[in-house]
Amino acid sequence: MCLAVPVEVIALDGKVATVSADGALRQVDVSLVEEVALGDYVLVHAGFALHRWDQDDYLAWQEIQTQMLEAMAGQVTTDALLEEDAEADRL
Repeated sequence: MCLAVPVEVIALDGKVATVSADGALRQVDVSLVEEVALGDYVLVHAGFALHRWDQDDYLAWQEIQTQMLEAMAGQVTTDALLEEDAEADRL
């Protein structure tokens, strides 16, 4: 499965941008995206920016990611409890 990650553009040098993904800095090629500017968010895969996002897009993605992580954490907790209950029933 391939994954593209939204990151913030913090510096530009021609068609190469320095981006921040939660503080981790990387350089990516932005030649596939028009009009990239400082402060923009770009969707990056394999070192290439594929699409430009505005802050609203990024904040919506962050909210969805938070909800997914919370749901996954809840599922792990639920699975662990069910497993513990099953183990207790066997004893």
